[in-house]
Amino acid sequence: MNAQPPVTSEASPNRPTLLVTLTGTDRPGLTSAVLTTLAGKNLEVIDAEQVVLRGHLVLGVLLNAPRDDSSLKAELAQLAADLDVEIEVNVGLGDNEPRRKGRSGVTVIGHPLTAAQLAAIAGRIADTGANIDRISRMARYPVTAIEIAVSGADPESLRTVLALEGVAQGVDVAVQAGGLYRRSKRLIVMDVDSTLIQGEVIEMLAAHAGREAEVAAVTEQAMRGELDFADSLRSRVATLKGLDASVLDKVYDAIELAPGARTLVRTLKRLGYHFAIVSGGFSHITDRLAADLGIDFAMANELEIVDGLLTGRVIGDIVDRAGKATALRRFATSLDIPLSQTVAIGDGANDLDMLAAAGLGVAFNAKPIVRDAADTHLSVPYLDTILYLLGIKREEVEAADADHHH
Repeated sequence: MNAQPPVTSEASPNRPTLLVTLTGTDRPGLTSAVLTTLAGKNLEVIDAEQVVLRGHLVLGVLLNAPRDDSSLKAELAQLAADLDVEIEVNVGLGDNEPRRKGRSGVTVIGHPLTAAQLAAIAGRIADTGANIDRISRMARYPVTAIEIAVSGADPESLRTVLALEGVAQGVDVAVQAGGLYRRSKRLIVMDVDSTLIQGEVIEMLAAHAGREAEVAAVTEQAMRGELDFADSLRSRVATLKGLDASVLDKVYDAIELAPGARTLVRTLKRLGYHFAIVSGGFSHITDRLAADLGIDFAMANELEIVDGLLTGRVIGDIVDRAGKATALRRFATSLDIPLSQTVAIGDGANDLDMLAAAGLGVAFNAKPIVRDAADTHLSVPYLDTILYLLGIKREEVEAADADHHH
């Protein structure tokens, strides 16, 4: 018995191959039993995939076909009877079709996600002539996140079609170019007010000066892009003149983080990401936030304080729409990270340049002008859903947290 080693070659398209498919109730040992039966036949494995849904297992193994498969078929039939599963054997030619060019990862997030919504998204993908290669779940709670691997469409055109359908269906849809680069994001730059934290710091400060309503009205106009940000900031800061600087500490203590903020920062830091916050708000607040959360960089406007009182003026350059994009580029350069490996997250008009400059721009609970411009739009209030867009599953986050506590 000197068995010939299997010949490993580029699978020729007309070479006979055998597809063995097992379906049945999942339990330990099934996959191993099938592979052990195949093992005696000196076959080469070309591909294998296994899925388990609600305890139901589907296993597919693609092999080079032996010259005579009758004994193998008989053994597998016997195995199926012993294990009480179904095993199907199909003879065909060649390997799987290579995936077509233009690969994208499409993430669909719903709360809940209905069959009708998913059908609409799948329909739009089909309309573009693209193919769905694989579907998998990223998270079940607090939102349902499904990832769809698509090939055969240009990611940019797919993004436009699916973004519109997502808005129509009331689900969040992210489209990113597939391939290696998706996995290699290394710097996250995030807006602060109404993104990392709930509410607007300047309005909280103005409340202490009794001028909250008028400041909120100006903020609203600025966010919608109706006012020049720098001018609107100066006029809002002027209302704070004469406030005691201790108000900054009171406001800091009253800040509520967005749900999922700590999870997002903690998980990405664990994975070796760098994290930055940029804000049209104030460094007294953002520097403390960065220290509290373990964030690497923070950039914001500096309030002038003289003799323990706010003067109603800002010192130095104002961090506006262009300033945020400049900060993103500066952080990336200092870390020697290309812009294609950055993610920007924001909600207001002053975040648009930053969202455009980053490798992935995420509009988070954003105003309509921003939603239209960003690559991706999330409307669920959980900041950690951004992890699913980066290919990180909720289970993986929970496992890492559990390991860390031991």
